[in-house]
Amino acid sequence: MTIVVGHLATPEGQEALRTAVTEAREREVPLVVVTNSKRPADECKAETDELVSRLAGEVEVRVELGTGDLAEDLIRTATSTAADLIVIGLRKRSPVGKLILGAGAQRILVEAPCPVLAVKV
Repeated sequence: MTIVVGHLATPEGQEALRTAVTEAREREVPLVVVTNSKRPADECKAETDELVSRLAGEVEVRVELGTGDLAEDLIRTATSTAADLIVIGLRKRSPVGKLILGAGAQRILVEAPCPVLAVKV
């Protein structure tokens, strides 16, 4: 059992990561962080190494390189790890934007093999 979260440098991505760490610590399960592979490999490796060292004392963490399609990567990783939970971040939207959740978030909510915790910024 694990908790899966995507690693994004956005405010909602950072809030999702903070929440996922808290959930993993409280549930005493490993955390799987999915990173974006569309960036240069050395940049991803440096960021991943920093992330793992920062979280090492808090939770057991494993990083997986994504394909660039975050929704697909989170669903695939949650399925392959028999995840307890996927954590995603959402930003506040206008009244019209609230009617349209966003294709990635909607896909995760509909296709996830486990519960999804959405945290808003």
